[in-house]
Amino acid sequence: MPVDLNLIRAQLEREQMHLTQQLAQLEAGKNTPDEKRGSTPFGKRDQGATETLELEKRLTLEKRIREQHTEIKRALQKIKDGTYGSCERCGHPIDPARLEALPTAALCMICKAQPRAR
Repeated sequence: MPVDLNLIRAQLEREQMHLTQQLAQLEAGKNTPDEKRGSTPFGKRDQGATETLELEKRLTLEKRIREQHTEIKRALQKIKDGTYGSCERCGHPIDPARLEALPTAALCMICKAQPRAR
């Protein structure tokens, strides 16, 4: 069964818009002052540790969203260029079922299973 590029493109564009909104929310959230936390038995040290943990979680989430956004942009560009559905490593077609499950797939299953050459 061939891949329906219009359906894949629409799905990718919706996901791209969703990720863009998530990034905007993260950006807006980091510019607002934190609410005052109640006092804890450990004082400022506890508050600082909590803030550090929250910052690490936010940065990790932001990094993953940006990576997904980049993968989507690459897939949309490949659709535009007419190269979508071809493995970036070996050039063979990627199984349509794989593309349906993971529209940003850049490698066929054989190449994905092989370790990267260094």
